[in-house]
Amino acid sequence: MDFELPDEHRMIQETVRDFCETEIEPIAQEIEDEHRFPAAVFDQLAELDVMGVPIAEEYGGLGGDTLMYSLVAEEIGRVSGSVGLSYVAHVSLASKPLELFGTDEQKRRWLRPLAEGEYLGGWALTEPKSGSDASDMDTTAERDGDEWILDGTKQFITNASEAGSILVKAVTDPDAGYDGISTFIVDPREDDGFEVTTVWDKLGLNASPTCEIRLEDVRLPEDRLLGEEGDGWEQTKTTLDGGRISIAALSTGLAQGAYDHARAYSNEREQFGRPISKFDAIRDTIVDMHRKTERARLLTYRAARTYDAGEPVTRESALAKLDASEAAREVAEDAVQVLGGYGYTTDFAPQRFYRDAKLMEIGEGTSEIQHLVIGRELGL
Repeated sequence: MDFELPDEHRMIQETVRDFCETEIEPIAQEIEDEHRFPAAVFDQLAELDVMGVPIAEEYGGLGGDTLMYSLVAEEIGRVSGSVGLSYVAHVSLASKPLELFGTDEQKRRWLRPLAEGEYLGGWALTEPKSGSDASDMDTTAERDGDEWILDGTKQFITNASEAGSILVKAVTDPDAGYDGISTFIVDPREDDGFEVTTVWDKLGLNASPTCEIRLEDVRLPEDRLLGEEGDGWEQTKTTLDGGRISIAALSTGLAQGAYDHARAYSNEREQFGRPISKFDAIRDTIVDMHRKTERARLLTYRAARTYDAGEPVTRESALAKLDASEAAREVAEDAVQVLGGYGYTTDFAPQRFYRDAKLMEIGEGTSEIQHLVIGRELGL
């Protein structure tokens, strides 16, 4: 398959790359050290009109495709996993389902401000005890006249403390299994009973807030139901097909960033009178890092184009997510090794990429779950 990028895609890629190198990279370690969400960066991304890349222009988006969106996610990941994680959660998990499943009124009310970057969005699926079995949830939504009442706790929710809207999965029919799950639009700023109870300190990605949220007698009008009652699990599977492409793109960016730093260092650092890149062990490591990054990129672009063609993408998205996330962790680890003692210090970026990359093998389905998904697609 030919992966030559169209001119419009390349222009967006270069614009975002310049912005990331100028505005994000200089503060990437600082916001991580301070556990500080960089609100100003997202305001600037909104000014660049990339907060809704794959969302229709009619609803405030750029009207681009998944490949274009993947390029943006990759470029952000090259300099900051934290900014990249909040970005992809906002686009693929919080915004895209509104476009796919929302009414025209819901899109005007809830999708447009997300796509225009007025505020960030979140997506609340995981619960404290659900883990990889995301369908095992205790959060409920019960009808009360023309309202729904939500109760429950959600765990590991990206952007929840900064969000203007969150899509919450809840059980509406306890006896219906997967068909008893529905999706609701919650406004964290206005809906009584919503509370962020924890913002987690993590191994990495600490400039991207990961939260526990509590819903206690949260009353929502009927028009906050996304799609039909009982559609929540099918919506989730569709959302994750696109979300895994997002994580693959972000992982590719992390791998590229780690590779860039290691390659530059290996050409500058001299031992025994010559750059360390001239030694076989270092050269072979750099070559392997490049190979893994390029492989991840190709799988990600193929998945994005498959999605854009409207073809089934479950296998391709899972394969891209599995390979790219593992590549990110392996390449980042090698980057630390190439830099030696310096690689272990926060004065150099590889340690940050290494810590950030690990979540890519966990979030939106662990590597073990990706094996399961791919196996099913192969009829195993």
